[in-house]
Amino acid sequence: MSARAWDLVMFDLDGTLIETAPEIADATNDTLAQFGLPPVTQQQVNDWIGHGTQTLLVQALAASRGTTDAAVRAAADFAAINAAFVQHYGQRCGTRSHLYPHVREVLQTLKAQGVKLAVVTNKEGRYTQVVLDAHQLAPVFDQVVSGDTLATKKPHPLGVQSCLSQFGVSPERALFVGDSSIDVATAKAAGVTVWALPYGYNMGQPIAACEPHRVIADFSALVSGVSEKSTETVA
Repeated sequence: MSARAWDLVMFDLDGTLIETAPEIADATNDTLAQFGLPPVTQQQVNDWIGHGTQTLLVQALAASRGTTDAAVRAAADFAAINAAFVQHYGQRCGTRSHLYPHVREVLQTLKAQGVKLAVVTNKEGRYTQVVLDAHQLAPVFDQVVSGDTLATKKPHPLGVQSCLSQFGVSPERALFVGDSSIDVATAKAAGVTVWALPYGYNMGQPIAACEPHRVIADFSALVSGVSEKSTETVA
């Protein structure tokens, strides 16, 4: 058996590798202002992150207009508002986001050990690439699966399964690292161990409630204690 604890480690993006919520809120409120709508708060945006930016925009519009998600999607002006958001977020990507502690050095350490690294995110590909490039992370990853790469997105396990297939790795030799119940459900559906970080975006809920195999304080656990595949949840 390989001396490595894992042959493949997959990561969520927003709230796991990079704090992106501030610039997402900026783009959302840029869009609302353009259409004469009241702004939403940073906390609201934090709680909406996880299902992709278009779903977040729908939730923001529903909150700003005091209506439902279905009404927003059915509105005659939704296509125009969505197009404006695409432009605003394209301009905001990478402007007010930052890596979480230890991310860069841990990724470099894992790569040096020969571990395959992948991103599996619900963020649309055009934004994923911009954010990864803004923080010089793109070259580190062997595969990037965005929310529009495949026919389905998280919590469907297809993105994780595609990474396992790409690198010929069995589920027991892979780890998923995320920050939300969506990530936990995705990894478990694929039969992969999942470790969760408590500082990201989990729709306002404590991460331990969705029962990841382990809660880690930060990325340093991926190299300091990674040789032990603990299933103990730690604070």
